[in-house]
Amino acid sequence: MAPAFRQAPQVTAPLPAAPPPDAGGIKAIPAGTPPAGPQRLDDFRGQRRESQQGGRTIITEPGRIIIRDPGGQQYVRHSEVDRFRYGARDVQTSVVGGDTRTVVIRPDGTQVITVVGRDGQLLRRIRRDQRGREIIIIDNSYRDPRLGGGFYVALAPPVVRIPYNRYIVDSEEASPEVLYETMMAPPVERIERRYSLDEIRYSPTVRQRMPSIDVNTINFELGSWEIPPDQAAKLQAIADGLNRAIQENPRAVFLIEGHTDAVGNDVDNLSLSDRRAESAATLLTQQFNVPAENLTSQGYGEQYLKEQTDGPSAINRRVTIRNITPLLNGGQASLPPPPPGTAPPRR
Repeated sequence: MAPAFRQAPQVTAPLPAAPPPDAGGIKAIPAGTPPAGPQRLDDFRGQRRESQQGGRTIITEPGRIIIRDPGGQQYVRHSEVDRFRYGARDVQTSVVGGDTRTVVIRPDGTQVITVVGRDGQLLRRIRRDQRGREIIIIDNSYRDPRLGGGFYVALAPPVVRIPYNRYIVDSEEASPEVLYETMMAPPVERIERRYSLDEIRYSPTVRQRMPSIDVNTINFELGSWEIPPDQAAKLQAIADGLNRAIQENPRAVFLIEGHTDAVGNDVDNLSLSDRRAESAATLLTQQFNVPAENLTSQGYGEQYLKEQTDGPSAINRRVTIRNITPLLNGGQASLPPPPPGTAPPRR
């Protein structure tokens, strides 16, 4: 059976940045443009390259890097700018003081601003409306010097005091109201501080502070991240809940998690799960108008099997959604959005 790596990584330096855009640069993608690049794992296995960096093994492939720690843990990274630029009117990129600012301008004039540091790490994600009012959705710019600059946090698993079926919600059985309530539910344990997006992505016991929804109404074919049209329609209730939650709190951020079964090798499965998560996030935006900037996606491969089997399992080839806003802002999710241009409180 595939191992579930949960011990601390041996290399604690920040993870390498996501791969840069291709040689064509970052440009707007007209609405209705069919997906570009590989659509199945077989399309790019031969393009993978492996190298060593800081004690880690780095595997690069189109649109992704996979990082393998000496202890066996693996992490995948990709740029989220592609999701933002679909249907955009224009994309502008500039370098200011070593930071790279990518501004995606939508047809209605709304701008999504992504600020990345010179080390390639996300600093801020901002939405600016037509009148210049800003909401800072993610602020990763502050780091407590006592905590270092790592990406992994070892917490004890949370004590869950709510019914299990309200902690991990089955989307196929849940009513629209239960889906919405889960998306707005508070942490199951007190959040002691703000966590960076990377700490949330790569620290399972941090994520476990928040309830989640298993989106088992869509299943992926083996080796594929495509969501067929008949299954895409089943995301309507999820999208409705997300849009309602984001309208309630425009700073809300939802993590779309991708998972696989244990069939095949671990590198394939990690890449595949990350592409499934991105595919679900993309579809929620393109078909159901969920704001792209309020979503983030991450793949976990075969690390967290729902059905403990080495064989093919549609149950394991799934997507999970959870609200990570309280983790990003230190448990202050119930506060109203800050005034225009105001960063979240720093602790």
